[in-house]
Amino acid sequence: MTPLGLNQVAVAQGPSLPEAALQRALATASSYLALWKPRIVLLLLITGYCAMVVADHGLPPWHLAVWAMLGLALSAGGANAVNMWYDRDIDPLMARTCDRPLPAARLSPARALAFGLLCQAVSLPVLGLGTNWLAALLSLGGFLYYVLIYTMWLKRRTPQNIVIGGGAGAFPPLVGWAAVTGTIGVAAVLMFLIVFLWTPPHFWSLALYRQEDYRRAGIPMMPVARGERATKWQSLVYAVLLLPASVTLYLTHAVGWVFLPVAAVLGAGFVAFTVALLGERDPDVKWAKRTFRYSLLYLTALFAAMVLDVHPL
Repeated sequence: MTPLGLNQVAVAQGPSLPEAALQRALATASSYLALWKPRIVLLLLITGYCAMVVADHGLPPWHLAVWAMLGLALSAGGANAVNMWYDRDIDPLMARTCDRPLPAARLSPARALAFGLLCQAVSLPVLGLGTNWLAALLSLGGFLYYVLIYTMWLKRRTPQNIVIGGGAGAFPPLVGWAAVTGTIGVAAVLMFLIVFLWTPPHFWSLALYRQEDYRRAGIPMMPVARGERATKWQSLVYAVLLLPASVTLYLTHAVGWVFLPVAAVLGAGFVAFTVALLGERDPDVKWAKRTFRYSLLYLTALFAAMVLDVHPL
């Protein structure tokens, strides 16, 4: 047989053993990364880092930022991994989650749980030693809030799950502020409130066009438990409350005057989207999807405006 023939046989038989081992390792690493929910973690890191910049009245020392972001990413990613471990019975029932590592059998439940707990265990000293212990404890508080209060207690029991549970995603600005100052300032509390009020209209807009998923899984998300009309009215209420909460940050003098009109325009836009959503009738979900996308733009742009217009010392 010619060398070319040998190569053809090798190709037909698939990759070599080292190549196959590398592919398996990369696939496993990708599965562990998916447990983190990277896009959600990235949004949390943005709010946490922007809070650091505002607290420091400029760019914080690079080493402080690295330790803070690493610790926060480990904590948030660990919480997401434990959430996936706990929800492994309902994730296969929903189109949005059926391809996650556990329902797709790419990782075992035991490994997912161990990974999530390990991430949080490492996060505590990373934040405590790299920044300060208040930041570390606040991050731990966010982890416990998301895992125990939202995932294990509220999510499957009440349509207010997102309203109350949304506090978990509001912890990163507190962590970022504490990492710089060692305290919790009024501006940090307002940032927490902004994310807290933003969460219901953000998540409910997603739930409106994914409600069949939640109905199959038996999760009492607001559109399933109270209906679309009630969900849209409550989304509007939270969007209206969000506008003065964001504008009030200017009164703390933590940000400059440029932030004020940006916050006002972004907030008015969010209200406008929820008003348009209110006028949408089932089965149309065009405005639900638009509102969800705008909500992501809103939060990112609002926190970016804080960074671009910090008030100097």
